[in-house]
Amino acid sequence: MKAAPFAYVRPATLDDAVAELAATDGEGKVLAGGQSLVPVLAMRLGRPGTLVDINGAADLRTLTRTGSVLRIGATTRQREAERNPAAADVPLLGMALPFVGHRELRSRGTICGSLAHADPGAELPAVASCLGAVLEVTGPSGRRTVSASEFFLGAMTTGVGVDEILTAAEFPVARPGDGYGFAEIARRHGDYALAGVVTRVRSVDGAVHEAVISGFGISDRAVTRDVTELLRSVADQSDLEAALRPAAQDLARDMVDTAGDSHASQGYRRRLFAVLAGRELAQAYRRSTGGRP
Repeated sequence: MKAAPFAYVRPATLDDAVAELAATDGEGKVLAGGQSLVPVLAMRLGRPGTLVDINGAADLRTLTRTGSVLRIGATTRQREAERNPAAADVPLLGMALPFVGHRELRSRGTICGSLAHADPGAELPAVASCLGAVLEVTGPSGRRTVSASEFFLGAMTTGVGVDEILTAAEFPVARPGDGYGFAEIARRHGDYALAGVVTRVRSVDGAVHEAVISGFGISDRAVTRDVTELLRSVADQSDLEAALRPAAQDLARDMVDTAGDSHASQGYRRRLFAVLAGRELAQAYRRSTGGRP
C-alpha cells in the first residue's frame, strides 16, 4: 500500500517546527527518523494531514554530556548514540541499542523517535524508565520536562500533546557502584521481544543501596518496579540467581499482564520474564560490586 496524501514541511528551526505543527490543528505528525512512522503511513494506519520534518533544525541533532547528564536531541540517530564515546557513560544504552531493530534501521531511527512512538515491545522506553530519564517536550507554550515514569501512558501513547515535540531525552550517567543488566528473548534478532528486562543496581560497600527493574514486551507499556528490599533480602546468598527465582516468579505474575497472542501465551511470557529477571538482577548486582559474589 501507499500512504494517503499529506502535506510536507521542513522547518529550519525548532521554533518554526513548533509553529508549523500548531498550524495543523492536531492533524500533523512529526518526522525525525521515520522508521516507525513511515510503515504506519504506508499501511494507512495513520493519515496525518501534514508531516513536519524536524531534520532541518540543526540544534536538535545533539549528543552531549553536561555534568551527570547525557542529553540526546530529537534527531540524533540511534547508530550515532551506539558509536559515540560520550554515550558509553550510560552503559544501558550501549547494552540495549544493538537489539533495536537492525543496524540499517538504527542508522536512520532516532532515540527520541523510539521513545515518542512508545511501542510496548521496544527496548528504549524500558531503558528510560529504569534509569529515570527526563524527557523534554516543546510546544507553543514553551518547554517542559516530564519524567519517564509519567511520560508513557499506554501502547503508542505518551504525554506529548498534539501540538508538542519531544525535543530531547536526558539520561543520568553511571556512577561508581552502579551495575546494569539487559536481556531480551525474540524469535529472531531485530524482532520485537517476547519478553525483555532492564535492571539497575547501586551498591555502597557491597550492600544494595537501590535496585530497579523494568520490563518490556509484557504489558501495554514499559513496567518498572523498585526491587531494593527484594534484592537486599537475598544479596548475601552465595548463588544469588537461584535465590532470586521465587521472587522473580512473583514479579512475573505482577508485571506481565499482556494477553497471549500468536507468538507467545501470557504464561510463556511470564516464564521468560522470571528467568531473565532473576539472571539480570543478579548480574547487575555483581557488576555494581565489581564482580564480588
